[in-house]
Amino acid sequence: MEHARMEHACMEHAEARRDLAAALRFTARLGMHEAIANHYSLAVSDDGRRFLMNPYGKHWSKMRASDLLELDADADVETGGNVDPTAMAIHGALHRNVAHARCVMHVHSKYATALACLKDPTLPPIDQNTMRFYNRVAIDDGFDGMGLGDEAERLGRALGNHSVMIMGQHGLLVVGPTVAQCFDDIYYFERAAETYITALSTGRELNVASDAVAEKTARQWAEYPGFAEKHLAAIREILDDEEPDYRN
Repeated sequence: MEHARMEHACMEHAEARRDLAAALRFTARLGMHEAIANHYSLAVSDDGRRFLMNPYGKHWSKMRASDLLELDADADVETGGNVDPTAMAIHGALHRNVAHARCVMHVHSKYATALACLKDPTLPPIDQNTMRFYNRVAIDDGFDGMGLGDEAERLGRALGNHSVMIMGQHGLLVVGPTVAQCFDDIYYFERAAETYITALSTGRELNVASDAVAEKTARQWAEYPGFAEKHLAAIREILDDEEPDYRN
C-alpha cells in the first residue's frame, strides 16, 4: 500500500520533477553547480511545506526526475543518508517561513560568489542584465556558518519580500513561484555578476546607468511575456534530444 501511495505521488508531480531535474542538469552543463553540493527545491503542497529536493550524493549532471526526494519541512528528517543536513535546514526553513518561496535555488556559482565575497556586494546597473536586478536584491551580511539551525531561520528573515539574495561570503539564493522563473533569475544573475566582475577587472571607470533608466529596464524585464517559461522549455528540448533519461 505504501509503495502504491509513493508511486502515485511521483506520477502526480511528474512534470514538476522533470522541470526540476532539467534545471539541475542544465546548471551542471553551465558549470554553475558544485558537484553534489547545493540544492534546488520545489513545493508540491498548497501550504508549501512538502517539497521536492535533490538527494545528497547525487551529481547534478546525472539527476533524474525519480531521484528527487519528497520531504516535509515540519518533519524531523534523519540527515546524512539521502538528505543533506544543511540543505534540509535551509530549504526546510524557507518553505516553512517564506510564502513566496515555492521554488528555492541555491548555488555557489563562480561570479555570484565572487560578488558575495566583496565588502560591498551591490550589483550596479551597468548593462541590461545588471539592470534587471536593480533595487531587487537582498544582501545578507550575517554569515555565521554552514546554514544549520538558527542560521537557516535567519536567512528567511534576511530575504524578506525579495526573490534574489546575495549571501555574503557564501553564494546566491533565488526563490520564486516556479522552476522556470527561478532558473531564469539564477541564470541571468550569474551573467550579470560575470559582466560586473569582468568590468571591474579592467580597472577602468564603470558606466553606471541613471536610476530612471535602471528602474525602467528592470520593469521591462519583469513584464517581458513568457520569457522564463520559454527559456526552460528550450532547455528541456535540448535535454529531450541529448539526455532524455533526465525524465525517468
